[in-house]
Amino acid sequence: MSDREPVVHQISAPNAHAIAPPPRRFRMREQAVRMAHLAQVTGGSEAKDAVVSVTHDEEKPTVLIVDDDPDVRESLQCLLRTVSLDSRAFASPSKFIQSELPSRPTCLVLDVRLPGRSGLDFQRELTAANVNVPIIFITGHADVPMAVQAMKAGAIEFLIKPFRDQDLLDAIQLGLARDRSRCERESELTRLRERFGMLTSREREVMAHVVNGRLNKQIANDIGISEMTVKIHRGQVTRKMKASSVPQLTRMADRLRDADLFGGSKAT
Repeated sequence: MSDREPVVHQISAPNAHAIAPPPRRFRMREQAVRMAHLAQVTGGSEAKDAVVSVTHDEEKPTVLIVDDDPDVRESLQCLLRTVSLDSRAFASPSKFIQSELPSRPTCLVLDVRLPGRSGLDFQRELTAANVNVPIIFITGHADVPMAVQAMKAGAIEFLIKPFRDQDLLDAIQLGLARDRSRCERESELTRLRERFGMLTSREREVMAHVVNGRLNKQIANDIGISEMTVKIHRGQVTRKMKASSVPQLTRMADRLRDADLFGGSKAT
């Protein structure tokens, strides 16, 4: 979370494109599979109102829009199409809660004032549910304390209508870049978890000693096996973990410890 003061944009320049003023609400998006299930459960009618998708490439990042005003949703999606960004727009928070986030980079454009709950409340709910999607708030009402609260809770930006298209697009690109980094970290951790899962219990024991700086002879004495056997296990650890050096193996161990997948304290 950032303690920086929020950047509040109030733009009224002649060339500014005003996103249609407030009707208020924001929700997230559902994957196509989820929508098919929702259509089955509701007989199709609710599914039609749940989300409007503009998607072309499953690998492309996606912008989620939650607003109860169809004009605002359509205006935002038209803007995103001009820069070749995929998007999904929801008309209600309940649809967002039922949805599943895509595995590719994502960010959420969220109105501050939502019927029944504020955007800030929704932001807290997402955080509590461990949904780490970057959020860009938009609102028709300037409120500096509210902006500060949103930014301290981790929002990317807080924009006041009418705002310039480019201000929103810049915030979206920042949000997508942050989420892309998160996806890459999670993918790396998944690969490490898979490699670590290939180690035997003895190899994990040897690995723990290696990353704590113990020499082969010391490890042999510590666990009661021959030095040659330690060398064999150490070689297996290096090969299975795809580590080219002890420092790299140590960094891998630290990542696994951070995820509570590898015991002991971090090596120095």
